[in-house]
Amino acid sequence: MKAIPTSIPDVLVIEPQVFGDARGFFLESWNARRFNELVGREVDFVQDNHSASGRGVLRGLHYQLPNPQGKLVRVVQGEVFDVVVDMRKSSPTFGKWVGERLSADNKRSLWVPEGFAHGFVVLSESAHFLYKTTAYYSPKDEKTLLWNDPKVGVVWPLEGEPLLKAADAAGKPLASAETFP
Repeated sequence: MKAIPTSIPDVLVIEPQVFGDARGFFLESWNARRFNELVGREVDFVQDNHSASGRGVLRGLHYQLPNPQGKLVRVVQGEVFDVVVDMRKSSPTFGKWVGERLSADNKRSLWVPEGFAHGFVVLSESAHFLYKTTAYYSPKDEKTLLWNDPKVGVVWPLEGEPLLKAADAAGKPLASAETFP
């Protein structure tokens, strides 16, 4: 397992070592000791989630405040474009975003620390998206950053309009969104 830096230093692509042959493949998808070494701190995950979506579904950009969640996300079927936005007001990368393609083929994960908004759009016919969180889901604390806020400027690889739930379509632009210190 190795960490690949992104343009936002705290956000990391995690690439597993894959052992494959004619029978298929094996990889270690989670190892607490190695992950903590890669991110440079002790991370405790408390919840695992599984999301299934069809092509063009966009979920996000979500975050929790005041009970933030760190997330380790990956795709086990299909492909998504995964997006992370820095919501930490004191950060030099505040309001900046990074996007990565995650797929069953590339087997990569993305580490999204606390203090970031997160979302993805499905690029394949369907996708199964798995993620671990460092805090329990708290509906009262859920916030949504507007997925297409021009101030943030995420370049989504979309063909037409995405399929959104009403709460995601009504997300707040960065200028009026609640942020982390």
